[in-house]
Amino acid sequence: MWYLCVFYHRLLEYRKSEFESLAGLFDGRNGEISLQWRLPKDHHPDSPFHFVDLPSEELARNIADRSILVKGIYELWGEGDGLEELQDAIQRYPDDRKLPYISPGTTFRITVDSFGKAMSSHEQNAWFQKLTFIPFKGRVNLKNPDHKFCLMDNDDYGDNNGLPPIVKRRIFFGREVGASDRKILQKYQLKSRRYLGPTAMDAEMAFLMANQAQVKPGKLVFDPFVGTGSILIAAAHYGAMTMGADIDIRVVRDGRSPDCNVWSNFKQYGLPMPISLLRADNNLPPWRTGLKEMFDAIICDPPYGVRAGGRKSGGRKLLKGAVDPYTVPDEKRTDHIPSTAPYSLMECIHDLLDLAARMLVLGGRLVYFYPVLRDEDSPEPSFPEHPCFKLAATCEQILSYRYSRVLLTMVKVAPYTEDVELAAKLKHLDFRENHLKWLEEGNLHSAVFSPSDVQSNGSGEKFSSKPKYRGKYV
Repeated sequence: MWYLCVFYHRLLEYRKSEFESLAGLFDGRNGEISLQWRLPKDHHPDSPFHFVDLPSEELARNIADRSILVKGIYELWGEGDGLEELQDAIQRYPDDRKLPYISPGTTFRITVDSFGKAMSSHEQNAWFQKLTFIPFKGRVNLKNPDHKFCLMDNDDYGDNNGLPPIVKRRIFFGREVGASDRKILQKYQLKSRRYLGPTAMDAEMAFLMANQAQVKPGKLVFDPFVGTGSILIAAAHYGAMTMGADIDIRVVRDGRSPDCNVWSNFKQYGLPMPISLLRADNNLPPWRTGLKEMFDAIICDPPYGVRAGGRKSGGRKLLKGAVDPYTVPDEKRTDHIPSTAPYSLMECIHDLLDLAARMLVLGGRLVYFYPVLRDEDSPEPSFPEHPCFKLAATCEQILSYRYSRVLLTMVKVAPYTEDVELAAKLKHLDFRENHLKWLEEGNLHSAVFSPSDVQSNGSGEKFSSKPKYRGKYV
């Protein structure tokens, strides 16, 4: 059955991907599901209004209840360019579909909404008076109705939302099947978080990442770059068991005080504590030999040298080719802070994919951000690949006119074999032997924030030209 899905007008590339991930989570097969979408007549692809074909109302309700970007999902009773066409459509809608919701003994509420402008109370009341042709027999209940209905008017929706003006007005009327509750974002907003680091993940994005990973109760979620725990907090909210690691022991062990650390963030929200927080290096994982397939999802924001540079275990000796670990005397272990060396983006992503291939269960998901240098003359970007994974979704978030990040969702579709393990070991050695080369090629910071070329416009004034990039994509 086709439903009308109304999205919030933000993070446009993330909307359908989140919806489809949640559909795969709730459809009973706990995997991927292929959905059919279509736009209303004359609507722009970025319009918040979309029609989607779903197998059941229960699935639609479950998606809407959990989604961060879905405003509401509706059983559409009618649509039209004006009131007369809308009335004809609603009257043609099958009575057996309408009668259970308008019969005596029921309560209802009608809301009037619009996109692109705010409706005054006078305009809303005028619409209520026009809907008298719908034979409601029940009573109005504004606080807790049995059934909710919504009339949506999208006239002039492009004026203030970055979309071109709509070709022709379209009015929708339908029964609300489900609606999201974005109050959780207010609860988890960073400005009220007890313990924060400089790269803490925004609450909205953390919850989107958890939805992309299909997090649910009983699943084990791991973040190898846990920081102050923002991503794991979202996963714990959805009932998952969580586990994290970070190379900075001061973050995972100490925080700012015994009452202000990663653990206190979970305590603040009344969430289950992580199973463990490890001081661990993504480049030298701590897992014992033979340990495989223990995580249901790995969700993270790898360091790629923009807000914070990547680090791995080592120091000057590592740059000279010495890769063996050093031994810390027993009397110095308590307060010892291990030395670190720069960690290139290419090496970091390779290690992350190898970790996920080894430690994720089949069907498990790896969700992580990948940075992109934007260049209008470049072809479509290519993203990291791995024989154990299939790329399920890519969602770009533009951060500036020179730089964006793409949320990659990868599904494990093949086991971690001896051949894959051997190839990973050889690649590790290659990174070790060419450390400085990979470090230079994997660093985005200088490419993104280096000054643009300064040229003269012929009148003695100087101006910045379009930036010249070192490379197309990393």
